[in-house]
Amino acid sequence: MKYAFYLGCAAPVRGRHYEMSTRKIAEGLGIELVDIPEFSCCGFPIKGVAHDTFFLLSARNLALAEKHGLNIMTICNSCTGVMTEVNHELRENEDLRKKTNKALAELGYEYKGNVEVKHLIRVLYEDVGVEKIKEKVKVDVAAWKLAPHYGCHFAKPSVAYNRFEDPEYPRILRELMSAAGVGVVDHDRDKACCGGAILAVDENIALKMAGKKLESVAGADGDGICLHCTFCCVMYDDNQSKINQAIGQEYVIPILYYPQVLGMAMGYDPKDLGLKMNRVKTKELLARLES
Repeated sequence: MKYAFYLGCAAPVRGRHYEMSTRKIAEGLGIELVDIPEFSCCGFPIKGVAHDTFFLLSARNLALAEKHGLNIMTICNSCTGVMTEVNHELRENEDLRKKTNKALAELGYEYKGNVEVKHLIRVLYEDVGVEKIKEKVKVDVAAWKLAPHYGCHFAKPSVAYNRFEDPEYPRILRELMSAAGVGVVDHDRDKACCGGAILAVDENIALKMAGKKLESVAGADGDGICLHCTFCCVMYDDNQSKINQAIGQEYVIPILYYPQVLGMAMGYDPKDLGLKMNRVKTKELLARLES
């Protein structure tokens, strides 16, 4: 099982622990990750202001992966969403494909439509499988009660994703958490947005949106949140102190990437999973496993 590993822009800067834990579990699960230095930004940050440029950036990444004969594995929900959307549009629209290939030809690339884009979570669920993940579990992590958080772009737009996941009633992350042996916490805001999309527009509203999620998780006696989106982690982890100030609370809710959770269940050293890089410290969670 081999994939072109697409890191995106946020993970190398603000989510190194996401990358570290992903590489570690991939090694243990037989997923070969190929780094392609020529990958560029997916174009998401400029989608609303320079659509043609955004589109060409994503198309170039797709064509580059095709050139290497590899499908793409991502770890960022936004990168996954836009490249999946562009891939879908290029396959469905011949005129658009011709126009895009004309521009790509100047860069030495051609899009043929033979590449797939999959988020890490989808690779784990579809290619590795729940049963194999269960077989790899060596450490009982049932002492952790975590709330799943999906993020907005993981399964939307559903038509581009061929509805591999129900966008209104997502289940895959929950099943993967259960496969790792962690306790899954139900709460009434499990599908709510983190607020990150409007952070630069109105920070106060964004922080209060995130605060509602923390409040819901705490009210359900959750020990933390398990997620798979870089920017959602930035909201809940990096900005948790700001969230507390905005809503007048003092929550200390660790935010863990799913590969960190699975990596612990597989018996890896917390250092190799980047747990020291989590902004909200995980010392208490780790102590539970030791006890």
